Amino acid sequence: MPRAAAHACAALWFACAMTAALAGEAPAVGSLAPTFRLRDQHGAWHRPEDYRGRWLVLYFYPKDGTPGCKTEACEFRDNVFAFREAGAAILGISVDDVASHREFAEQNSLPFPLLADSDRRVTTAWGTLTRYLGMLELARRDTFLIDPQGRIVKHYVKVNPDGHAAAVLADLRQLAAAATPAASR
Repeated sequence: MPRAAAHACAALWFACAMTAALAGEAPAVGSLAPTFRLRDQHGAWHRPEDYRGRWLVLYFYPKDGTPGCKTEACEFRDNVFAFREAGAAILGISVDDVASHREFAEQNSLPFPLLADSDRRVTTAWGTLTRYLGMLELARRDTFLIDPQGRIVKHYVKVNPDGHAAAVLADLRQLAAAATPAASR
């Protein structure tokens, strides 16, 4: 392995090892989703309660434009019609600002809202704010699956972006099928 690559690998390992959670506890599975009001990449406001009556995938991610975040966002994009068919909306949240989200969404043709939590209140309230390398405060890569009544039914912690959207979709389909009365299936 070339010396530069070895140093890059060591730096990445160190960065991962030097993360510290800043936020409190994440909301518990079974509890109502905590409310918030954030703007998306187009300046429109969103609240979890706006999505009552359908499933909601709320995914927190560290940083627009980074490789893992691009992978995760594009996997949700590539499955967006399947999520919609299953009755779910997708919202991404990071601490980046509206302009950064707009650029990231345009570059990757993302058809769902990316919410800007620049003041870090929502990432803190949802237990996902993490400090990287002792200085960068970013959202940890967590996802919450919220049912049509607004209850958190699944919390994915520190997810691997590769294949994550497909795993959430599989869980969504299973949970939605279990929640559907047999007579309407």
